[in-house]
Amino acid sequence: MPWEEWNRLVADAKDRGSTKAQLNHLADPGGGGSSTYGDLKVSNADLVRIGKEAHSLHDQLRTKARVAQSATESAAADLAKQDFRLGKALKHVARRWDEQLTSLRDACAQISHHMHVTQKIHAGDDGYIGRAMSSIDTLDAGFDDRVGEPGDKNPVYYPKKKR
Repeated sequence: MPWEEWNRLVADAKDRGSTKAQLNHLADPGGGGSSTYGDLKVSNADLVRIGKEAHSLHDQLRTKARVAQSATESAAADLAKQDFRLGKALKHVARRWDEQLTSLRDACAQISHHMHVTQKIHAGDDGYIGRAMSSIDTLDAGFDDRVGEPGDKNPVYYPKKKR
């Protein structure tokens, strides 16, 4: 962050009547969202959609990106037999294309797998949190059987003194 920008942020904070400058949050220009922790949310439906798209791209790259592979290899071999340098160059390009395609397919497979695993992990976490919270609710319900108003001491343990 340039020094001029820092000075501008400090001056803006002072203009708003604040004595603090905050670096970890940018105010929403639309006026909404006052959270200083951001608003990043991902639902299971989002994870599923991302995983399906990555899997679909992986499959399409396997079938559609290699349509000309055999024809290219055949042409490269034929040109090389005829002592054209283009044959060797075409073979090199075809090999590099296949290497890059393999890397891209691997990345798509990793994304798809990661989204699937992430969804399962968070579903397990949600279940665990739900079970933990329900046991807290059960425990808390036991404290709701009060004698008297909330905040009053239990007369069994603290009898009112006679004057």
